[in-house]
Amino acid sequence: MQPVDTIGRPSPIEHRTTSLKRTYQDIRRTNRFAVMRHLIASAPVVRRDIAAATGLSVATASDIVSELHELGLLAEIGQQASGGGRPRNLLAPAPEGPRLIGVDIAETYVHVEVFDPALRVLARAEYELHPHANSPEYVVGRIVRGVDDAIAQAQVERGRILGIGVSIPGQVRPDGTASVFAANWRWSDVPLLALLTERLPDVPVILDNPLRASTVAELWFGAARGHDDVAVLTLGTGVGAGLAVQGTLYRGATNTAGEWGHTNLVIDGRTCRRGCVGCVETYVGAPGIMQHLAETDADSPLLHPDDQMATINALATAHAAGDPAAQQVIATTGRYLGIAVANLINMCNPQIIVLTGWVADSLGSTVLPHVRATAARYALTEAWEGTEISLCPIDRNPVSLGAATLVLEGFLS
Repeated sequence: MQPVDTIGRPSPIEHRTTSLKRTYQDIRRTNRFAVMRHLIASAPVVRRDIAAATGLSVATASDIVSELHELGLLAEIGQQASGGGRPRNLLAPAPEGPRLIGVDIAETYVHVEVFDPALRVLARAEYELHPHANSPEYVVGRIVRGVDDAIAQAQVERGRILGIGVSIPGQVRPDGTASVFAANWRWSDVPLLALLTERLPDVPVILDNPLRASTVAELWFGAARGHDDVAVLTLGTGVGAGLAVQGTLYRGATNTAGEWGHTNLVIDGRTCRRGCVGCVETYVGAPGIMQHLAETDADSPLLHPDDQMATINALATAHAAGDPAAQQVIATTGRYLGIAVANLINMCNPQIIVLTGWVADSLGSTVLPHVRATAARYALTEAWEGTEISLCPIDRNPVSLGAATLVLEGFLS
């Protein structure tokens, strides 16, 4: 296997818009992704299986397999009898291949995971972020500490690490400087990539946000696998939409596509944290759901004014027990979300919409029937009939998984 430290590293986020015109490089990249996805999902496999599953010719699939082998991403792990002919080599992601790191930064924690080429977790570390301590230096320190801890647990040499994918809440400037705007932390044009590179000079770093990371995780491992036109809706304290067109992340002209949570839902409605009025976030994000509960029953024992997660979990438990107030809040939330989803369907016409994020984890199964019923009423018939709505099926942290997968995509590109 070629030493990892001599292999080209993944590039920072490229500033490019999605285009219907595909170049040879686009096709080649798409084919590599398809082969690697099949290897991860179905190994061990033989070359003919890869060609059949991906729709590629045997020659093209074989060429890509050879490339991935040279890069150290896959290995021959045995042979399969071929009914009298020469045995066929069984292929799988290389267990001793290069490592990838994914970092999920939320408002209250930093979660770091080390992965092998099959995107299996080898080690993880998590550190709390204090709500009122969010200076760039403090956050960077927590990230570096988590990365160092996870690398030590995985017992991996830094020269074997392809890169670190970091998901940061906010907007990432796509001009190569990777500065970050995070309104919740009052960050404006913070040069986060430079700060991280200074503290982690021996490992390449790629920055993106949770919307993109979650979308990539769904495309590779989740409900969106096998789909080209996708919307992944993250529901938490804030909400947003990660978009993929023709199987590729759609970023928009300034890398800010997906701010669906700040589209208007109610004229002269509630004001959100960024000063928008009546936006989706204020009706389906955790604070908005808490406000529904307070308006339904101001003295409800389910309401924990200073603890979003405790309130959402209490609502889920009470709904299951048949509590009328909880059922009313869930129905109200589902109707608002259904209208917002209908707007998204009419505008983007996705094949599948996936609900993810910690609020979706807690309330998704109870909210989903209301979402579907309302979206069916307000979406255009043709678009609605072509759209599936699903909950995220990934049983691990989709953001850190997606952040590491972004590193793998950058490497394969």
